[in-house]
Amino acid sequence: MMSAIGWKYAIAALGVFVGSLAVSLLLLGGLLVQLPATYFLDRHQRDLWIDHHPVLRWTGIVLKNAAGLALVLFGMLLSLPGIPGQGLLTILLGLILIDFPGKRRFERWILRRPGVLDRVNRLRHRWGRPPLQLDDPA
Repeated sequence: MMSAIGWKYAIAALGVFVGSLAVSLLLLGGLLVQLPATYFLDRHQRDLWIDHHPVLRWTGIVLKNAAGLALVLFGMLLSLPGIPGQGLLTILLGLILIDFPGKRRFERWILRRPGVLDRVNRLRHRWGRPPLQLDDPA
């Protein structure tokens, strides 16, 4: 039989799980809706704050990558057994922020998994956004 403390822990763990799932889904969904339709094309301009002072630009790049790394590490923690939360979604959010070689190819690989791009584009359509393009039209 579970004690009162055990039930309180279970309810708190369920609350953390549901809360982190909701936040992860909202952040990821919001990000996918806000992306330009051409974001995954090679010709899409990706430079962060290119028109700002170099110190401000590099500070932004470092902070963006640090936030991404923190999310990846937090997602790894949430992925451990016994710790409630949405580890994989949190890791994905972190990877979106981090700059690394082959990132675009990796993101396109994820979107090309069966049903993923279709679901993302249905979400974008619901919010009045054009579908994401993965390949340049010939």
